[in-house]
Amino acid sequence: MLAPRFYPRFGLTDSLISAARTAQARAYAPYSNFRVGAALESLDGAVFSGCNVENASYGLTICAERAAICAAVSAGVTRFKRAVVVSDVDPPAAPCGACRQVLAEFGLDLPIEGVGSRKTVRWRLSDLLPVAFGPEQLR
Repeated sequence: MLAPRFYPRFGLTDSLISAARTAQARAYAPYSNFRVGAALESLDGAVFSGCNVENASYGLTICAERAAICAAVSAGVTRFKRAVVVSDVDPPAAPCGACRQVLAEFGLDLPIEGVGSRKTVRWRLSDLLPVAFGPEQLR
């Protein structure tokens, strides 16, 4: 697990933000130059991160949030305490619609922090995706 790091402009000491920033630095974004990092904290405190990976065939691009979910699920983790998404824009970027839907698979109560270059915004996934499609619709 990453050691906590102090972010004076946000007034936070937060290893989850640090993990998301580290992932953001590894983003592969040669087309948009819009680098995003995401990190998820499991109920037991484990941290899973991901970055966006662009592709010349734009539809094959993977968002940071989905990369982090895949890392967690690959490790056998499907329950999360919170998520952080970092970008270099203000207001901070929120997860896209596809990422919201993928995150909803694991719980609409998920708190999400969007961290930009100067601002932090907090949402609950259920507010970002108020009428989610879920397993209950498949019954």
